[in-house]
Amino acid sequence: MTLYVSDLDGTLLDREAQLSTVTRAGLTRLLDEGLSFTVASARHVSSIARILQGLPLRLPVISANGAYISEMLTGRHEMVNAMDPAIAQAIFALMRRRGFMPFASTNGPRGDRLFWQSVNNEAQLDFVEQRQKNGDPRLRHTEDLGAELVDPVVTMILVEREALLRELMAEIHQLIGEETIEMHLADDLYRPGWPWLTLHDRRATKDQAIRTLAQRYGLAEREIVVFGDQVNDIGMFRSAHRGIAMGNAIEDIKRQAHAVIGHHADDSVLRFIEDDWRR
Repeated sequence: MTLYVSDLDGTLLDREAQLSTVTRAGLTRLLDEGLSFTVASARHVSSIARILQGLPLRLPVISANGAYISEMLTGRHEMVNAMDPAIAQAIFALMRRRGFMPFASTNGPRGDRLFWQSVNNEAQLDFVEQRQKNGDPRLRHTEDLGAELVDPVVTMILVEREALLRELMAEIHQLIGEETIEMHLADDLYRPGWPWLTLHDRRATKDQAIRTLAQRYGLAEREIVVFGDQVNDIGMFRSAHRGIAMGNAIEDIKRQAHAVIGHHADDSVLRFIEDDWRR
């Protein structure tokens, strides 16, 4: 038996960041037949639930790049990996000294929050407007982002030009070391030229979350097959029994893959699972 785990954007979803009619119908049929399947995404569980609404997932989903393991229907978190508060404050102070203003997601007594203070370019404005359009229940505007970081910080996101972000990454590594947090720099699939720098606790990775989920749900002995396309999928490709890269994946992912399939807009994940699982 096999546990299949798929990334969303650039992998399972189409060009409009939706689950196509073909993939939705096919996964629903396979899940009803007993397929073991879930998703591991950089998205928050509220966004995952909106996109996958109606899909009969029996397993929890992995969100925020492994920071959360959550029930999709209720949004209840079974696991939360947040940054050490002192580290989060130090990173925020460094960003402010460089003139950057990140977005910050927190988890605390008030629940999940996604704070923004100001936007400084078109991509950051789009980040806010897309979440307003989709009714993200976490989104909050604040006049003082630093004051909101009293709750555990799950993710910091900065959307800027690549050269600036690479310089910042080097400074963060110098400040706190390379093994303290997890950082990913990846181009925005829907707005090329404006990459995202995302920062998480070092425990918040997709591969660690998949192992935890498999152990908790009695799936530790199963073969694990994963699908992905971006830098934040490399860890789970290295730890899975088989890593399946999309045709549109970055070269680093393709080099790690056991197989390369079609483009994410062609229902390629569904077609692979249909053939593989039935065989």
